[in-house]
Amino acid sequence: MNSKTNRSGLKIGAIAILVILVIAGALYSQRSKIVMQLAQRMVASSTSESNPIAQLIDGLHVGLCGAGSPFPDPRRSGPCTVVVAGKRMFIFDTGAGAARNISRMQLNPGQIEAVFFTHYHSDHIDGLGELMLVRWIQGNASTPVPIHGPQGLVPVLNGFMQAYTADAGWRSAHHGQKVAPPSGFGGSAHVFDLSADTGRAVLISDPDLEIVAFKVKHGPIDPAVGYRIRYKDRTVVISGDTSKSDAIEREAKAVDLLVHEAQSIELLKLLQSGFKQAGRVELQQVMTDIENYHTTPEQAAETAQASGVRMLVMNHIVPPLPSSLLEETFRGKSGEIFRGPIHLGQDFDWFSLPAGTTRIESQQRKNF
Repeated sequence: MNSKTNRSGLKIGAIAILVILVIAGALYSQRSKIVMQLAQRMVASSTSESNPIAQLIDGLHVGLCGAGSPFPDPRRSGPCTVVVAGKRMFIFDTGAGAARNISRMQLNPGQIEAVFFTHYHSDHIDGLGELMLVRWIQGNASTPVPIHGPQGLVPVLNGFMQAYTADAGWRSAHHGQKVAPPSGFGGSAHVFDLSADTGRAVLISDPDLEIVAFKVKHGPIDPAVGYRIRYKDRTVVISGDTSKSDAIEREAKAVDLLVHEAQSIELLKLLQSGFKQAGRVELQQVMTDIENYHTTPEQAAETAQASGVRMLVMNHIVPPLPSSLLEETFRGKSGEIFRGPIHLGQDFDWFSLPAGTTRIESQQRKNF
């Protein structure tokens, strides 16, 4: 009886394996067709919506289109923050990969209303050319994108415009002026000065929206600014690059979300030691120099606690974190200092602050 049962079981197992192999073979033979069907779905999801921000709940939405620094980091591109206030989209800094990440966040770069710079370090501006080009074509723009920044903006923008002039001409010649209107290429400079009394400049002041620039400490870079954005009853402060700043503590009083740069000295010293042992004294010096004009996670937490913000998001992560196992070391004692939630930023992080509430909803927003 047992022998027969065993033989029966073996036959059933063999038949099951045969069925699996047949199905696998059929799927393998149809792999190209299956892959194309998957590709068609991906294309449909990424091209079907020309006005994706219309689908967002009314409120303030903040996305990290770049949570990194000049260091290569597979999870964090160059500094870039997208803010959607109601149905208006703004970009703060345009680090490398900004335009591509904005598209991957299921947003239409053609809907960018304006760009704002915190300062002109290369890692905060090096994606500007591509962003201007993509915004122009995808938005069928007939006027350049307004670009706001402190003194020094004009030569930076002129340099990008000159570098992309030939390309822009070829786009219009190839696609036609209806698709690529020559008048819409590039950006228009909107330079602002900070008040000598307050260190602030109000850039947009509408009933439902206010955007304010304020001076931060990032010497020898001067001026360098952060931004405070209010939409209806929700607020966010973006620090930009800075050492610990009284201005940020002031501007962030009782705001919902503080997006603050963070640099771990403990991990940075590992790089200093590594470059020293390798005999690369110049890079060792660079790693030492950058200690004094950035903010540690603990200092960012002190600012968040003193300001009474609802959530702290750390970005411009220095040094890169190739493994999530390093995140606890990076945070240091920040969790003991700030009693609210702390989020260590990555590309595609998305925070929604619905108007008329105190909620902060977070997710990863990307289509592939």
